Amino acid sequence: MIYGMTFRGRHGVTEAERRVSKRFVVDVELELDLSRAAQSDELGDTVDYTHIMRLVRRCVEGPSVRLLEALGERIAQAILRDYSAVAAVVVRVFKPDPPITAEFERVGVEIRRRRG
Repeated sequence: MIYGMTFRGRHGVTEAERRVSKRFVVDVELELDLSRAAQSDELGDTVDYTHIMRLVRRCVEGPSVRLLEALGERIAQAILRDYSAVAAVVVRVFKPDPPITAEFERVGVEIRRRRG
């Protein structure tokens, strides 16, 4: 699990939102068998969290999308593509400062994907 990854991206429904980079916060939870890594104590037998963070950064800082749903899907698919051992992934994408005139903490989506 990696919580609170923060990157800047140009995503949003309006052209104005996509013109100026904003903060996005991403949480990722992975489901996979960790028994081999627990026994071997070797990074090669598990998921490299630094690599996961790089994948998320590329997705957030990459081409603009209009919806948080699309960004979350992009992240989930990138992780499943790069890690065949991951059986399922949960991605939460938050936009702390959307252009909404109401009092709230943040808005976000949760994407759950299972392999196969």
